[in-house]
Amino acid sequence: MIPRHRPWEEAAEFTIGLKPIAPACWLEGGEADPAARKDPLFAASRALVWAEAPGSRAGQAEVLALIDDALGPAPARGDLPPLYAAARRVPDDLCLLETRDGQWRLTALSLCAGSFFTAEAAIGKSLAELHGPVTGFAERFLARVQRIFDGLRPGLVLERRNWTVLNSAALHTPASAPIRAGIGGIDPERAGRLLNLRVERQTVRRLPATGAALFTIRVWLAPLESLAGDPARLAAFARAWRSADPDLRAYKRFDLYDGLVEGFLRKAET
Repeated sequence: MIPRHRPWEEAAEFTIGLKPIAPACWLEGGEADPAARKDPLFAASRALVWAEAPGSRAGQAEVLALIDDALGPAPARGDLPPLYAAARRVPDDLCLLETRDGQWRLTALSLCAGSFFTAEAAIGKSLAELHGPVTGFAERFLARVQRIFDGLRPGLVLERRNWTVLNSAALHTPASAPIRAGIGGIDPERAGRLLNLRVERQTVRRLPATGAALFTIRVWLAPLESLAGDPARLAAFARAWRSADPDLRAYKRFDLYDGLVEGFLRKAET
């Protein structure tokens, strides 16, 4: 399987990289029944994958109406929060942000493919707090991101893509410790199969009725070895990995995977 998106071909550093796309291209699909994956997590680990703040139901309902407009109406599920009823119809994670106390804050989210991130830990946080772990974000990007959110207008859809390498083929990765604990046990000869390219395709748009913002995260996974059959794509990844700037490397913890990735590259490049 070749990765659906290849953001390492575009930049080897952390960038905002939001670009407008046609509203018709907003949802990518690609998963036959997202509810079959999300509903068991919602039932068994709700605090990890779902949270909502008081007063967010109007924004949630607007998201549900937006999804129904894009995909067609679904049978009513009055027992579910509106944002989760919307999220179970799409592969994407859905995050509702609203202005509270003069700041954009997460007021509801369905997060069934979070990368070292849980709903209970994120709910209520501001843009600055959510991006606190990103090396250099506050100094280089926070003011710009806040301006982007403030300037969103209805009908405009912005997209960006993000990537990393991880020794997990699971979409739901709420904690880093169990994954990183397994790095030392990886056979270098099998690194191409056991390491995965994890790509996030993200969008943000304004909701016209409530003025809230909807942030979506669609995760695509492919084994690192999927690059081996295409010399041009392999070379682009190798350049991005080897030239990634210190902020990106520190945030993504590339240092933990350097030996395994370099071993794979040397073998694949011969």
